[in-house]
Amino acid sequence: MKRAALDIVLAIGYLAVAGAVLVARANPASAYESSIYAASPTMTWIGLAIGLAIAVSTTIACRGRYQGISIGLGACAVTTIVGLPFIRNYRFAGAGDALSHLGWTRDIVNGALLPHELFYPGLHSIASAIHFVGGVSLERSVLLMVIVFFVPFLIFVPLTVRELSGNALAVGIAAIISWVVLPINNIGTHMGAHTNSNALFLVPVVLFALVAYMRRRDDLERLPLGISPFSALLVLTSLALLFVHPQQMASIVVLVGSISVIQYLARWRFEDHPMVDHPTTYAHTSVLGLLAGAWALSNERFRDAIGGLVAGVFSEDIGTGAEVTQRGASLTEVGGSLAELFVKLFLEAAIIGLIVGVFLLVVWLGWTKIDLETKAFCTYFGLALIPLGGMFLVYFVGTPTMAFRQVGFIYVVLTILAGIAIAHMTMGLSRVVTTPGANALVATMLAAFLILGLMTIYASPLIYQPNQHVTDDAMNGYESSYVHAVEDRPHVGFGADPFRFDHGINGVESDSVSTTPYESGVVNQTEFESGNYSGAYDGHDYYFVVSEYDTTRELEVYDGLDHSEAALEGVEREPNANKVISNDEFRMYAITADGE
Repeated sequence: MKRAALDIVLAIGYLAVAGAVLVARANPASAYESSIYAASPTMTWIGLAIGLAIAVSTTIACRGRYQGISIGLGACAVTTIVGLPFIRNYRFAGAGDALSHLGWTRDIVNGALLPHELFYPGLHSIASAIHFVGGVSLERSVLLMVIVFFVPFLIFVPLTVRELSGNALAVGIAAIISWVVLPINNIGTHMGAHTNSNALFLVPVVLFALVAYMRRRDDLERLPLGISPFSALLVLTSLALLFVHPQQMASIVVLVGSISVIQYLARWRFEDHPMVDHPTTYAHTSVLGLLAGAWALSNERFRDAIGGLVAGVFSEDIGTGAEVTQRGASLTEVGGSLAELFVKLFLEAAIIGLIVGVFLLVVWLGWTKIDLETKAFCTYFGLALIPLGGMFLVYFVGTPTMAFRQVGFIYVVLTILAGIAIAHMTMGLSRVVTTPGANALVATMLAAFLILGLMTIYASPLIYQPNQHVTDDAMNGYESSYVHAVEDRPHVGFGADPFRFDHGINGVESDSVSTTPYESGVVNQTEFESGNYSGAYDGHDYYFVVSEYDTTRELEVYDGLDHSEAALEGVEREPNANKVISNDEFRMYAITADGE
């Protein structure tokens, strides 16, 4: 394509993405949205689709400055999708852990908590600073942090691959794979204010620093005391990762430690090999391990997590096997299956993992013309997947959620390796068909990966999870419920414990509803469905709270699996139930127990 035509095509792509943002901004959410995909304007998706189609094709076909512009186009489009809750003016996104993170941020702002008292203060501290400096609400500050932490992933995946191989095609393909957002699986990792997931997007920054330290000679650029600037960069980026979430830092320590072992064996086995010429990572393994260990062991939350993991490993009913069995049965009851859910959540990830696995095997067998330097780094990262996989197995039998968080980290590494693997697959294919033909086939495959990946980065009924959209009415309803509640009367939810809203509104460390004797909970399904509303919470007086999010989850997404619409409507006719708060998306009833 001629340069003038390419300029026009790329300009169309950027205009399409800009138009998508403007249309989304002009159509803010006005009520609860069960799916952000269905609720966002059609023109927004058309603009993003045009931008991504142009970005994929030109990123593969172009080199140099134009490839960089194409990568920027794709990154802008994907960042727009990730930022839709912020762009479309959601009050907040996340009805689970995200609300607790909002609460901790509120505690820091109110002085109830100091940043260093948190196990992972990175997101909360920066969000607090944005709130003070920018004058925006805490909810908006926390939502903005989701975007801020995501962008480095899109930048440093291709940069790391450029350091690893220097192959322009591999850089472009790695960029496209990063747009698939493989680390998010909506089981253990989520797109939102979820520090474990947010930390995954900073891992490529650390890996870039690691590769730069090992590849770039810095004899003339030493810092005081003879410290390598790249060593300092590696430690500083790892420290930043530690403050966002220590679990991902632990995986970095394992990865760097694995490289140290490989380097030691290479020096023992070879005299002339790129690994022998690389500076060692022995000291870095020790320093990073000490930093992570000192920070983690000083925190009670970490000690409790380790205790839970050990208990889960030796318990028959806590591990992932029991969890999978339970969820599989529930999916069948609502008309789905584990096989269907696997295809929606993991098909593209499984294919990419298979491609990387075959590539590594071919490399180690010497069946490719890959240069020795790139082969060395593929070996580093490929062999590091073995202990990382071992960590996954321990989590798998211990705590299911932690296992899928570990999968997220593994897929950060696989995203980087996939760029090199698919690039070599493309070059091999070009010897069978023409180079344009090979590029077209690979672009089509990557576009399919993009569709599969991007349609599940947010929870939606497609994957049997409602969008965790927190509306103004829901937040205001909960806020009023805490202000006007009678002391010692618990808030009881419809299918889910509402304590997270207490965290988000009042803070996690404050004296609020979460400190009352009966705190909060959920109604007893059997009693509630039988119409015994007075006895649906252990014979106590309670506040029954229900939002539009709750009814969508229980009645539409779960298709009445646990609760029915008739039982919910019956509360209106219950003599012992008085509606005390009501708006379009929130209701609260004061329910008196039998005999009182």
